[in-house]
Amino acid sequence: MDQNAEVIAKAIDDSLKIIEQDREKEIISRRFGLSGSKETLEQIGDMLSITRERVRQLEKAVLIRLRISTEDGNIPEFVHAEKIIIKSLAELGKIAKVSDLAVKIFGDDASDEQRLKLSFIGEISSNLTVVEENDNYYNSIGIAEYGDEKTLKHKIDEIISYIRKNKAPLSLDELYNTLNYEHPDQIRALASVSKNLATLNGLWGLAKWPTVNPKNIRDKIYVVLEEKREPMHFEEIAEAIKNSDFRRKNVTIQAIHNELIKDSRFVLIGRGIYALDSWGYKRGTVSETITDILKQSKTPLTREQIVKRVLASRKVKETTILLNLQNKKLFKKVDKNSYTLAE
Repeated sequence: MDQNAEVIAKAIDDSLKIIEQDREKEIISRRFGLSGSKETLEQIGDMLSITRERVRQLEKAVLIRLRISTEDGNIPEFVHAEKIIIKSLAELGKIAKVSDLAVKIFGDDASDEQRLKLSFIGEISSNLTVVEENDNYYNSIGIAEYGDEKTLKHKIDEIISYIRKNKAPLSLDELYNTLNYEHPDQIRALASVSKNLATLNGLWGLAKWPTVNPKNIRDKIYVVLEEKREPMHFEEIAEAIKNSDFRRKNVTIQAIHNELIKDSRFVLIGRGIYALDSWGYKRGTVSETITDILKQSKTPLTREQIVKRVLASRKVKETTILLNLQNKKLFKKVDKNSYTLAE
């Protein structure tokens, strides 16, 4: 056990020792999962043969006494544990999800038990603020000087509101230039607590936006192409997804190809090469592309002009374009080097 883990464990043990009644100690241990998994009021009530409400009352009373003890400095090791947590929170942006804080303090292999211990310390510390988990927020701990739970939630909601009004993902620097915070890390820390926000490739947006939180293969393909900003072969797209920061990225080349074919956002512009329709690319054969180009032109176009315009929207060989131009049913040669549509 490393030094941080020892200090946290000792602080927990010393805190439980000042609880005089065994029943109350049992309630706190089970409610916060200090000796196993967390239990509900009902589960503890059934075990102790008391009502759910009575368990809640006893829990509340014990927590109040523990908070007073920590404020008065009656648990020496608790002070050391607080310092470890506060130092880590300061480095993380003053607030953090308990899971992220546990990794910061205990390392990548932080256990569920260690996360529960941090939550308990946050609950009885006057120098820390706990954000309870619900549908909108992750269980988190902040430095009390930064604000109480209501204040922290208001700051998080302010970030969400600004991103929603922008209608597009924003970088931390863009948020920092508008919102009133000392450092971009504070915005990142607050945003990380929200279940309504997600981040990808340095941009923050609403969790329901596929550009920052792609949930299916099609969305991931779109994000890869949008980030690359140029056409890609479907095998390149598959490789990019495997090397991305997406949560689920174990996809097959065949699955990628199938989704590219089915989604109208993706346009085949060459052999296995796809682009986004929002870039101005259109579906169709080379002949159809030439036809569209000549329709849009009010005058005949030279071979060079046609080739240049086709290559702007299709990844094909120049000889392929010239061969298609020889289709006399579709195109008519006006002079030695110019073409128009056949009548």
